[in-house]
Amino acid sequence: MTDRYDAIVLGVGEMGAATVAHLAERGATVLGLERDDVPRGDGAAGTRLIRRAYDEGPAYVSLRRRADELWTDLEAGHDRRLSYETGSIEAGPAGSDRLEKSRRTYEEHGLEYEMLSSGPLSDRYPGFQLPEAYEAVYRPDGGFLASQRCIVAHVERAHDAGATIRARERVVGWQSTGDGGVTVDTDHARYEADNLVVTAGAWTAQFVDELEGIVVPDRQVVARLQPEVPAYFEPGAHPVWTLQVPEGLFYGFPVHDVPGFEFGRCNRRETADSPRAFEREPTQADERLLREFAEEYFPDGAGPTMGLQTRPSANTPDGDFVLDTLADHPQVAVGAGFSGHGATFATAVGEVLADLALEGETEHDIEPFSLDRF
Repeated sequence: MTDRYDAIVLGVGEMGAATVAHLAERGATVLGLERDDVPRGDGAAGTRLIRRAYDEGPAYVSLRRRADELWTDLEAGHDRRLSYETGSIEAGPAGSDRLEKSRRTYEEHGLEYEMLSSGPLSDRYPGFQLPEAYEAVYRPDGGFLASQRCIVAHVERAHDAGATIRARERVVGWQSTGDGGVTVDTDHARYEADNLVVTAGAWTAQFVDELEGIVVPDRQVVARLQPEVPAYFEPGAHPVWTLQVPEGLFYGFPVHDVPGFEFGRCNRRETADSPRAFEREPTQADERLLREFAEEYFPDGAGPTMGLQTRPSANTPDGDFVLDTLADHPQVAVGAGFSGHGATFATAVGEVLADLALEGETEHDIEPFSLDRF
């Protein structure tokens, strides 16, 4: 079977679902292909941090603002809540570069923040029990996205606009055609399109040779532990957070939707050539590392294990995104390397990739995310 589309989107996770929706709403005939379930059933965590200000550069700031507008629009048209405002904490040793950089960013953008030492932090949020020499930057408008609901909302919008999405269909490969389009082969069929968008997450480099060795898969494990004092970890009593400690950089959320206080460790750098090479099932060593962290810094949250999940992320050497078209194949756009901090940009990333697929350019400033920087 051969079908022809204006665009095919390879990968229907957070970025791909948003891209399919944007393309379909512009009147394009679009096919989304996903190797797993939609939303994905690969153990992806159900929550994603919302950061309102970025110190990585002005391109992130403008993209963040556009993403906020688009999230508001998406949530208004969906029957379930997608975002939650809990406040946010960035914590670590007092005077650390990470905290000072955040504070400077907030001041430069005129954003409200508050500095808290470990004692006042614990008084306000008893779930935190940090060393005396630690401090935190508190932002009142931080929060999290319900990631799975966001994917569903984009998919529903895409379906309403006429898109076709096929789950459990594994892409084998793609190639350019003589007419400037592409063919995409899966384990089910062959499809043709004028344009291709690759948003395959940790699998992206397998489909884009230019990203081999640049977008690198990284295995992350997320734990959910039942709090010993549940009231300390409810959404109204516990903000989202990142915490820099000698063991690494960790992040976490209040209890939401399912039992357990959810947290994980950023970028363990357990890299591999393919996500298939990772241990998909969490191990006792994974659980031990995360439990020891919780017992040290969130002791009232370190109750029985409710869940352990692995998920591959995709990192770039500089930690920045890749949003570009391929020099030798301008009909192919790529969104990749979101390095664990891209989910809150998904709505705007989808808009950018739809621009690149249909127009070959975008009004968004994506120069910092170009492929030729590597």
